This record gives sequence, C-alpha cells and structure tokens, in this order.
Amino acid sequence: MNTYLSAVALSATLLASTASLCHAQGAVTELTVMSFNIWGGGANEGKDVAETAAVIRAAGADIIGIQETKPEPEVCEADDCKPVGESVAAKLAEALGFHYYDQAQDNPALWANAILSRYPIGKATAHDTGAAINVDGRKVYVFNIHPTDYPYQPYQLLNIEYGPAPFLKTAEEAVAAARAARGPAIDLLMSDLKEADNADAVFLFGDFNEPSFRDWTDASVTAGHQPMAVRYPTTLRVEEEGGFTDLYRAAFPEEVAKPAYTWTPTSETTDPEDHHDRIDFTFGKAKNLTVVKAGIVGEKAPEADIVVTPWPSDHRASVATVRF
Repeated sequence: MNTYLSAVALSATLLASTASLCHAQGAVTELTVMSFNIWGGGANEGKDVAETAAVIRAAGADIIGIQETKPEPEVCEADDCKPVGESVAAKLAEALGFHYYDQAQDNPALWANAILSRYPIGKATAHDTGAAINVDGRKVYVFNIHPTDYPYQPYQLLNIEYGPAPFLKTAEEAVAAARAARGPAIDLLMSDLKEADNADAVFLFGDFNEPSFRDWTDASVTAGHQPMAVRYPTTLRVEEEGGFTDLYRAAFPEEVAKPAYTWTPTSETTDPEDHHDRIDFTFGKAKNLTVVKAGIVGEKAPEADIVVTPWPSDHRASVATVRF
C-alpha cells in the first residue's frame, strides 16, 4: 500500500473524527421543562387523569416535575395531611408515552412527587429529590421538590387562618418561619445537588409552598400586590447557594407586570380568605443557558399564557423552553 496515501487517509479520518467531536461538544440542546402540582391527577375532584395529560401535551413539555401524584385523605388538616392511594404517575406516563420515576422516599422535601420525561431516566439521588436523565447522550439532572405548606407565611402575614399557626407582623418573622418550615427540605436538596456537579444541565421544579423573594418586593407593595417586601429564604437559597436561574423571571423580570400567580385558580384575587401568589417554579442552570420562552399554564387568560380547559388542578403550572 502507498504510504503517502495511507497517511492522507489517516489524516482525513482524524480530521473527520475531530470535527465530529467538536460538533458534539458544541451541540445545542433545546428542552421544554415544566413544574405542575397535579392535585392527585384530578382524583381530589373525581376527574380523569386524561385531563392532566392534556395539560402536559398542550404545554409541549419534554421533562416535567409533578407534585401531588396521590390524592389527599378525606381529613386533610393544615398541619396533618398525608397522601393516600396509588400514584397516577404511571398512568400519566402511559398516556403521554413517557418514562416516569416515582419519588417514593418519605422525607421533608417530598409529598407524592414524580418525574416524567420523554428521555430515559437513570439513577435517583440519595435523598430521592432528583434523578439523572439521558437527553440524546447529554447528562441532565432533574430535581423535583414539594416542601410543607404549613405554616404558610403569606396567610400568617395577612391574618388568614390556616391551622393553628400564629399570625405574623414583620418580614423578619416571615423569613424565620419560612426557614424553619422548609429549611430541612432544602438541606436535603443541597446535599443531593452535589451529585449533579458534572451534568450538562440541571433543572429544579417544585411547588415550594412559599413565594419568591423576587415577587414580594417594594414595587409589588406599591402596586398593591403584596402587604410588605419579604426576602423569602427558599428561592433565595436556591439561587444564591444552588446557582439556579428562575426561568420565568429570566423571561419576565417585571414582577408587577407579570405576577404569574400559580396559586390558585380556585378563588378570586379579591377573596379576603385567600392570597394569590407564584409558588410553583422552574429553575435551571447550565453553561450558556438561554431562556427561549416561559409562561404559566392555566384555565383562562390573562392569568395563563397557555390556556387549557377543562382545568384539573388547584394550581397553575410553570413552563419554560431553554437552550444550552
């Protein structure tokens, strides 16, 4: 064989391989991610799980963190409410043609959680707050939490009775109460996040049962949306310690113009016995992460950017499309 021709052929092969590797390393992935408290998959209101599947289809989500996959018990008190029955995650996954993982561990970060994905789901983290997902050969980690809703600081600050929780008067009291209520859940999350250190992208979903520090601002107080400015600790810790970006607020930084209330479509904003807020979140982090679009999925406009009827849940969902 001609040595020169062999060298040329080898060189061409190496160049092609290098080009292919560079292309893979520079590949751009686009995903639509979603957080959705499904309220028992409709079971709490006797609705078919098909309505919940229809919401996820309408959002076009690739990966979803769902909360409340099981119904509430007949007696569900503010300070004592455990999920009952079977998770609807398997039925949802079957309806969508998706993979699923039930986060079955009993700990403060979870309340009937599950992950749905059109991509294969791998090993779960130590405290079951997340799992690895293979997205076309790229390593993605997804975390999905649902900390306690009791005590609920917006109600405490607004003198709305919810269980035996005391009323609060100051932002400092609200921060301390929120930290005591949800700090243990976030401790577990932060521990598990270490397993995702080498991932191409990491996403965090959840019904946090606590508003964002980005929403309870002086501007929101002036607009009459909130009673006072509060630096809520859960979202603050997720961003500052966890390094995450609030995907919705990245797309819509104006909290007054786009309050994005996910809690709740079951009452009016004028109801004195309730208070509407954004407590359902999609967070993400990755090198060169770009938020293409984001929105709220719900029962009607203008509260929702994507409208789906009939609406099966007592929460609206949060969705975002990202590239990395």
